[in-house]
Amino acid sequence: MPEMPEVQGLVSFLDDRLTGRSFARVRAVAISALKTYDPPLDVLEGASVTAVGRHGKFVEIATAAGVSLIFHLAKAGWLRWYDTAPTTPVKPGRSPIALRVSFDDDSGFDLTEAGTKKSLAVYTVRDPGDVPGIARLGPDPLGPDFTRDVLAALLADRRTQIKGVLRDQSIIAGIGNAYSDEILHVARLSPYALASTLDETEIDTLYAAIGDTVREAVATASGKPPAELKDAKRRGMRVHGRRGEACPVCGDEVRSVFFADNSLEYCATCQTAGKILADRRLSRLLK
Repeated sequence: MPEMPEVQGLVSFLDDRLTGRSFARVRAVAISALKTYDPPLDVLEGASVTAVGRHGKFVEIATAAGVSLIFHLAKAGWLRWYDTAPTTPVKPGRSPIALRVSFDDDSGFDLTEAGTKKSLAVYTVRDPGDVPGIARLGPDPLGPDFTRDVLAALLADRRTQIKGVLRDQSIIAGIGNAYSDEILHVARLSPYALASTLDETEIDTLYAAIGDTVREAVATASGKPPAELKDAKRRGMRVHGRRGEACPVCGDEVRSVFFADNSLEYCATCQTAGKILADRRLSRLLK
């Protein structure tokens, strides 16, 4: 799943190429991906792009017409860029393409989604706040309003696991499964630690780990075309997706805990005082 650093990489790439350009054609291929009907998609055609921005994991392409195209790539979505956009029609239901967009210089992109579980979402709105997922976002970890004291207030009285807190978009915007693993490894915190139990030193460490991890990942994504962002993300991971490999800090084995539709990775030596967390999937098999 693309998270905030990759989305920011997409935003920078698109902003460089699209600001000042005009939409030529906008076609929804998968109607299920289109979450709004007023204003309609075709109102974008002919409108010039004024900026490309980000809200958490949402991308906004704003126009001089006062209407924005906003999309969220969800778990299996991605953007495929074309210097010269295809002109052949796409048949609904026979392609991973959800949306096809072209511009007045013949460039364009497709929004694609792999798999059968379709969650990619596209909106045309006059106000980004009209998108429910944007309206409920917490502070952005790169924003000036995300301070150490703000983080402490967000954690206070939350008797939930810190891993879940970091992934909750209504608490902190943009961090998902992968970067929450990375942040907790840098902070040397168990993913199961309760947010409300962190002491002042642990909050300091977590705040620094969030900023350092996210800024480093954004720097890695900066300047890369969409086709290279996923591989750059994988190469930069310390523990996430590294099950069975050596921890880059202590050399212990990186371990996983599996859930219904995802997993977490951690280092027992660095994060849990050597305790190996129960693998929920294996535990069920042994019953």
